[in-house]
Amino acid sequence: MASGIAHWSRAMTSTPPSPAACRNPPPSRGGRWFLVGIGLATAMIGALFVWLMARSYLRAREMHAWPEVECVILSSHIEERVHDPQSPREYRVNVQFGYEWQGEPRTGDRLTLRGNPWTSKRNLADKRAAEYPPGKTTTCRVHPQQADFAVLKPDSLAPGYSIWFPSLFVIGGLGMAVRALGRADSTEKK
Repeated sequence: MASGIAHWSRAMTSTPPSPAACRNPPPSRGGRWFLVGIGLATAMIGALFVWLMARSYLRAREMHAWPEVECVILSSHIEERVHDPQSPREYRVNVQFGYEWQGEPRTGDRLTLRGNPWTSKRNLADKRAAEYPPGKTTTCRVHPQQADFAVLKPDSLAPGYSIWFPSLFVIGGLGMAVRALGRADSTEKK
């Protein structure tokens, strides 16, 4: 029993192992390159979304700079379609408006830059149609180089406010790749 206590007290008074001894073994060369590949792929996907969001934001900012003119809703009705018997019925507002550009009367039919979006929700289409009843006076934005191109609603600037999120993937992916390469350099020097 005394030898057991002596062994226990010796184990308790011995120095703890060094941090280097507790560290995981260095990753293999293949593992490091795998991490570099994952990091670069993550950064590239993030960069793609940064580019797409920046492009959307710049286009919306350009649209907000288009001249705003008064227009009158000439007609507004709901159009419906069915792709095939298994598809739900889809609806969209078909709106036509008149405006004057540099003294010349013109007509437009675009709610947004991409036209008039389809939806499977009838109540959403009804709501959009109620926003633009015939005879209503509102404003539209006219493309300065193409006077026949006008929209009732410019694109949202929201992508510019959200671009930070995919930027995190770019930074994180590059950080992962650089760190994996840094570990490769430090283990090869030993």
